[in-house]
Amino acid sequence: MTTVQTDRQSGTGLGSAMVHALAKNWWLLLLRGIAAIIFGVLAFVWPGLTLLTLILFYGAFALVDGVLAIMAAVTGGAPAPRWWLALVGLLGIAAGLLTFLMPGVSALVLLFFIAGWAIATGVLQIIGAIQLRKEIDNEWLLILGGVISVLFGVAMMLAPGAGALALVWVIGIYSVVLGVTFVALAFRLKKHSHP
Repeated sequence: MTTVQTDRQSGTGLGSAMVHALAKNWWLLLLRGIAAIIFGVLAFVWPGLTLLTLILFYGAFALVDGVLAIMAAVTGGAPAPRWWLALVGLLGIAAGLLTFLMPGVSALVLLFFIAGWAIATGVLQIIGAIQLRKEIDNEWLLILGGVISVLFGVAMMLAPGAGALALVWVIGIYSVVLGVTFVALAFRLKKHSHP
């Protein structure tokens, strides 16, 4: 069910330019969501993953998510500030590359690195949603994705001694929920795109 907000002036201001830029490339957010869901499902399908395999899957997910976020920021077309999306992309690429370059790093260091990435990404998603709040309905989907990321990162920092299997399940749940929110938001943004 779609709600119409009469107190919003559609098509005006910097936020409107951001909405149109994001809506133009809604499919990039959809791909980010699908990548997150696939990563999460793989974590559930193979719960006996070794830590090295988990590290490599995480690195691939972070790298793909980062590249797609950068593509969304660069191909926006409008002069709206998309710095937060570009920063999310750079963080994802950095997380993915460091994971592949240093797979032998201890599990604890990797855990804190993943937690830091999740918190930073979540905060930037919340900032982006706040910038869009006057332009799109249900911006709470992006805020929800950001809050989930922050909570996931904090939970990982508070319980670093959790076993590898528990870590796989937590990461799987996080990825699927985040992916579903991205897919839902992508279809919301698609409604704002013009042919």
